[in-house]
Amino acid sequence: MARPSDTKQRIQEVARELFAEKGVQKTSLQEIAARLGITKPALYYHFSSRQELVRSIVEPLIEGGEAFLLEQEALPEVEPQTLLEGYFDFHYRHRRELVLVLTELNTLTELGLIETVLTWRERLAALLVGPEPTLAQAARAVLALGGIQDCTVQFTDVPAAELRPAAVNAACAALGIEP
Repeated sequence: MARPSDTKQRIQEVARELFAEKGVQKTSLQEIAARLGITKPALYYHFSSRQELVRSIVEPLIEGGEAFLLEQEALPEVEPQTLLEGYFDFHYRHRRELVLVLTELNTLTELGLIETVLTWRERLAALLVGPEPTLAQAARAVLALGGIQDCTVQFTDVPAAELRPAAVNAACAALGIEP
């Protein structure tokens, strides 16, 4: 993936701020341009629509999630705690994008990403509890994965070094494995 220009990064940063304040649907490209002190046509030079701008913000989350999954699936044997630690690290790095996605599920649907996220969870659960889990095993995997993700956005003032073991240990407990 090419590195975005400084202007693109500034646009994305201001868009994140406004999206957090007002929501994606209630934020216009004109408001983003005004906050940046640029014209709307200048913003359109970088992003042809709000949807393209939102996609550019969540794209690192999507690409990184897929890369993480492929890396885990390529391993000859998955160590559940290591997978959960990597899952935590990934979500912690992408907390801001994750908050945007979680608060704007309609936007996620518009971008066609709901199916992607659900498929990831299935693939990760299969790595943790096998390809044909019982309902109890599948429920534990959902709790473990969802719990880790939620911890990264719920406890924003807790340093990663403190939060990671707490979240991963809780996920291991949900799965019924020793950390």
